[in-house]
Order: sequence, then structure tokens, then C-alpha cells
Amino acid sequence: MADMICSFNELTMEQRPFAGGKGGTLARLYQAGYPVPDGFVILTTAFEENELKPKAWAEIRAQLEHMQTVKSQANHESTFAVRSSALSEDFIQASFAGEFETVLNVGTDEEFQQAIHTVCQSRESDRVQTYSEAQSIHTNHKIAIVVQRMIQAETSGVLFTADPVTGSHLRMVGNFVHGSGEQLVSGRANPHTFTLKRPRGQYEGPPELKRFASRLYKMASRLEKELGCPQDIEWTVSRGRLFLLQSRPITTLQGYNPTTGEWNDSLTGDFLWANGNIGEAFPDVMTPCTWSLVQLWLSAILPFRVPGGYPTTGNIGGRIYVNLSLFVYAYRLFGMKAQKALEALEDALGRPAPEGLKVPELPLRFTELLSMVVGAIKILRTRSKNKSKLPNLVATVPQWCASMGQRIQQTDTREALAALWRDELEATIRHTFLVGSASVDDEGAIPLRRDLTRLVGADDANVLLANLSGDSELLASLEPLVDLAKVARGEMSDAAYLEQHGHRGPHEAELSIAGPAEDPNWLKQQLAEFAKSPVDLEALLAKRRSEFDAAWARFQDRYPRKAKAIQRRLEQVAAAARIREAVRSEVTRIFRIVRAYALRAGQLTGLGDDVFFLPLNELLDVLSGDDKATIHIPARRETYARYKALPRYPSVICGRFDPLQWASDPNRRSDIFDAHASVAGADADTITGFAGSAGRAKGIICRLDSVEEGEQLQPGEILVTAMTNIGWTLLFTRAAAIVTDVGAPLSHAVIVARELGIPAVVGCGNATRRLHTGDLVLVDGGQGVVEILEPLVRKSGVRRKE
Repeated sequence: MADMICSFNELTMEQRPFAGGKGGTLARLYQAGYPVPDGFVILTTAFEENELKPKAWAEIRAQLEHMQTVKSQANHESTFAVRSSALSEDFIQASFAGEFETVLNVGTDEEFQQAIHTVCQSRESDRVQTYSEAQSIHTNHKIAIVVQRMIQAETSGVLFTADPVTGSHLRMVGNFVHGSGEQLVSGRANPHTFTLKRPRGQYEGPPELKRFASRLYKMASRLEKELGCPQDIEWTVSRGRLFLLQSRPITTLQGYNPTTGEWNDSLTGDFLWANGNIGEAFPDVMTPCTWSLVQLWLSAILPFRVPGGYPTTGNIGGRIYVNLSLFVYAYRLFGMKAQKALEALEDALGRPAPEGLKVPELPLRFTELLSMVVGAIKILRTRSKNKSKLPNLVATVPQWCASMGQRIQQTDTREALAALWRDELEATIRHTFLVGSASVDDEGAIPLRRDLTRLVGADDANVLLANLSGDSELLASLEPLVDLAKVARGEMSDAAYLEQHGHRGPHEAELSIAGPAEDPNWLKQQLAEFAKSPVDLEALLAKRRSEFDAAWARFQDRYPRKAKAIQRRLEQVAAAARIREAVRSEVTRIFRIVRAYALRAGQLTGLGDDVFFLPLNELLDVLSGDDKATIHIPARRETYARYKALPRYPSVICGRFDPLQWASDPNRRSDIFDAHASVAGADADTITGFAGSAGRAKGIICRLDSVEEGEQLQPGEILVTAMTNIGWTLLFTRAAAIVTDVGAPLSHAVIVARELGIPAVVGCGNATRRLHTGDLVLVDGGQGVVEILEPLVRKSGVRRKE
């Protein structure tokens, strides 16, 4: 009997794949003690060519006779509901709510046979096919069927454990009618609306449901926790008892569709997202393979679970964001108001905190917030212990990567490659990421910057914070530029340069894009560009150190009593910056090794670069012989291309965000998106951001969308782009100033610009949208302001000269 028919109480984990979404879930909940009406599942194995097997009917009849002899304490009726349970139904990707047939009040054998036939045939209906096409689901919908004892309902309803429209988790929202739920679904009766306010389930709605509100809230909270995501729940009340008829994910609140590769975590709830420094570290739209590696990295950076399951980071249209709502509410533990908390999080925001931005509330209790803070303290303690291991990490990773790269290339079977990941690669990568996370501490750089600005002004504060390289140790982000000059002078070989820096580049964190070491012409091109505007970097750095000495002398004269403490803080910040940049370089080297692993997997499986559209777990499945995920690759490629063609999203996103809809709006803002309110535009003549690197520069804008367009930048022009990383360093020596949409006081553009003495304003949000090649502007890096002196609608091929 278990092969074709199985009761809720007997269905096993192994049988769930044959029970469909609804049948598998109801059996699981029945076994967990939820008030699910008794029933059984006709498994997909009971059907052959859309018809019930003769043997299956005999087993169904036996189950019905058994249920008819066992009278439920809650309901003595002997009629049944016959419901669909397709393999594609009631899952995160698609609910198919109401698309397949349900037949109620079935009693006789003839009615059962007809009901089973009706439900089974509904998989071929026009509405099922239309819904499938809309969800990009291409399947013949193998179907199982649920048979349950009918509950003669007095009240029936639905309850969403989060608002399916806004994504807010503050309230559960629901509807109910008197009588059966069929009236609610069909629209034949006007429903009553009610809400259950978190975190305690406070009821707001018609009084007749109030006596069941507490039970309903507790059941819904438990369901959401056990099933792992917000739930769409169907329930009914009969003879004073609450029954659970169905629970499925709210599909509109799901962040990922594995079929299409669409990923949008802004749909999972009502949160404030930002991608300041982290967006600069990952500037490209990520393929699924890259995102899976980034998730592994994030699990080392933030290895704790937030109460309520709220995400600390997310993927929005292929780009990484941080959920600042959690951190703002953590600050509330210390009595800080929301706006002050935003100001404290400016570095994560990637721009000065927008005035009037309302942070969506989270239904977290004080104890839950406190547990999050305790988790953060544990992370800080772990990082503190790991700081002493950072120099060894920097010293050993290059050799390990070189050795592992050779082993990857020598691995000649799928099975051996999968074993290499499971037995060695993954553990070493996780350990490297965990130890490397100790370098993210800035040792108080942001408060030091504020203190210095208050004491000596923005210009001298910038100069004092610019001597990060010191006298003997160069910042890792400057080394490629300094060593390129050595190669140009014949003091360093091409091979030595590529061994040291070939893993760094503008797309270094995206696994699907080749790095400099893989391009035999890359170094020649860099040397050719360097020859166009040769710069004496040693002289530039010496000049910057001289400026630092002068600024420090002025500080000592004005504040002799503060000098010792400030000097100690400056040394701490400089040391932290050097190790942070060095670790970032070695973490990038790890990313390149994972690219080599994926490429080898592509060779052994015949998938080529299609492997980048499989997350690492699916790639390992393919190597192990399970290639069912490969069917999704074409759709994921299309999604990736669609995301990549869009403008860069705003650095601050509040609420639910649709990248395609936003991109189609001619009046969109590229700095901030707020789903709850219209954000006023900025002053037409000025653009503001972070005061990155002090100094003033007046000049012509050269706006670049990618580093590959770098040859357009002429010496003395002002470089405007969305964000920069180490791959842009060579262009800095030509620029009179740097202006970016994304960035923060510790971002790459700021650090390198300060070291080279180039004015920089970063984190402007909308600079690339408001500034155009040929505009005449004044950049004040100390004040974080770009003044548009003379806008120009540039004619094709014409570049204005002053």
C-alpha cells in the first residue's frame, strides 16, 4: 500500500517527493501535531498515463473504509475533500493557488472516482498552463491527490504571516467568512479583515473571531518558524475547534527563483538596504556561482542567526546589499534615535544619511535585539583572537593557491574534483574567510576622522589620515601601480608582476570574468597606458608624507596634550588599513582559485562556462552525477543578461524594489529608492557625498561606465564613475579628482586618492546620472561637494577644453 497510497500518519521522508507539495506538507504537519484533518495521499506512483492504476483503487477503497470506521472527535461527518497535490504546487517558487481542481463533500464510490479523474485532468487546464508559462515553469505537472475528512466549517479564513503587498513583518493579515472557505476563494461572500500584531499577536478585527486569535497567532508563528519562511495559511473553525487546512510559502515574499535565477531579497520583507563599501568590493552583477561563494564568505563575516530569521545581507537583482534595519534597531538598545543610528552607519550606507528617511520597523522584542548584540560581541571576540593570525594568512595564501591551482588542473575525473572540494578546498576557504574577517575592524578610523575634522578642519584631517603606507610598508592597493612603474623601468619582470598582482583587477570578485593573469595582452596594455602619462609615484608618495609631517607639526603646536593619544590612534588606523588591504588581496586570490576550480569542472562536465550559472552546491551535484539543475542554465543566463544590462541600482533601497520597473522610470533616482515615499531631488547645481580626500580641483568631467573605457580619460580631467576598485588605480594618476556614486571613507577610491593627494568625493549616489562628459565642475574633496559650474550637452565626438 505504501508504494501508491499512504496515510498522513505513515508518509515518510522518502515518500514525500511522490506526495506533491500539499500532500507532503500536510502529512508533515499532521505528524508534528498540528490540527490537520485526517487523510491520506494518492502518490504519483498510483497513476499511469493520467489514469488511476486498477490496483490503486482497491487500496484507496480500503483507506476510505478504515477512515469511515474511525470517527473523529472533532467531526462525525463521513464525507471527504479530494484535492490536488501536484509536484510543482505549494512551493516557494510557485503556489498554483486555486489553479488545480478541488472537489468537496465526496461520499460514494462513483463520486470518488469522478473526483479523482477531475482533479487529475485539471493539470491540463488552460489556467494551469497560463500560470505555468507566467512562472517560467516547463513541466507536465505530475500530480498526487490528497483525500481528507471534510470539516463542516462555521468560520473559514486565510492568514498571511507577513503583509504580501509591502513585505512588512509587523502584522499578520487575514480574511475570514462565515461558512466554508470556498465562499472566500470564489468571492461569493465579502470577507472580514483582521490583523495580528507582532510580537505578541494583538488582535484587531471583528469581535466574533477574537476568541480564536491567540490560538491562530501561536499556530501561525510556529508554522513560520518550522517551515522557514512567511506562510499563507488556510484554516477553519468547527464546533469550537481550530483546524489547519493548508500552509504554503507566500510566493510574493520569496527572494529566489532557482528556475529562472531571479534573486531579489528586497521582496522578503520591509527593510532598509545599502551597499556602501561592500558594493565596491563586489561591483559586478553576480552569477549564481559567484553569489554562492559570496554567501560562504558572508557566513564567516557574520556567523550568527538573527532572531526572526531576518537576513543580515541580501542579493537584489544580482547585487549585494546589507540589511541596515537590523543594525539601526540594535542601536536602539542604547537609546539612540533612528536618524542618529543612520548617521552612525554612514560607512555602510555609502553616503551621508538622507534626511527624512524612515527606517521600516521590525517586530523584535528587546530580548531578541539583546541576543543579536550578544552574538555581535561574540563575533568581535573571535575576530580579536584571530588578528594575530592575519600576517601568517597573508604570507601563506599565495603558496597554497599556487599549489592548489596545479592540483586542480591535474585532477582528471569528476569524482576526484568533487572530492577535492569536499575534503580540502571548502574547509581551507572557510578557515581563510573566518580568519580574514578579523581584518575588517577599522580601529576607529571613522570616529578619528570626525575628531580630527573638529580639531583641525577637513583638509588637515584628510592629510593626517593619508599616511597609511608609512615609511617601510606600502598599501596592497598601491603596490600594483608602484610595481607597474618598476616593470616599465625594467626593474621587475612581467612574470614576477603577474605572479604578485595577476589576481587583482576591476572584475576580480566575479568568477565568470577572466582576470589579468589569464590575458596575455593585459600587462602590455597597462604598460602602454602608463607610458602615456608616466608618473613618479615615489615622488608623489614622498610629497604626501611631507604634507603629513607639516600637518602633524601644526597639530602638535595647537594641541600638545592631545598629540600622544592622537598619534597612537593614527598608528592603529594605519596598521589596520595596511593589514585590511593585504588580506583583501589574498581573499581575492582565493576567489580566483574558485574560478579555476569552476573552469576545470566545466571542462570535465562539458558545460564550459555554463558552470557559472550553477551555485557551488549544484555544481558539486553535477560532478557527482546529478545534473538535473543544468536544465535551468538557459533561463538563468537570460536573467543574468537582463540584470547586467540595467543601470547600477541605488546605493540605498528602502522597501520592495523591482530593478526592471525602476530602470524603466525616466524620473528615477540612482542614489536612493524609497517604496514608501517620494524622495525629493537634490539641488541641481551641487552634488554631495563623503569628504573623501581633501583638495579642490576645477576641470572637465570624463564620465566612465567601466574601466575598459579608461583610454577616454585625459590627463587633468575629473574622473566620474559609479565605483572604483584596484583595477582603476592606473587611471588615478591621470585624474585631477575622483567622484563616485558608491563609496565610503574607507573605500578604495578614498584610500588611494588620499595616498596620491588627489581630491575625491565618494558615495554621491547619483553623480553618474547628473554629471556628463564635458561638464565643467569644481570638486571640493574636503567638504564632499561637487559644484556644477557649466553643464554641457555634449555633442558626439566633441570634448570641450578650458
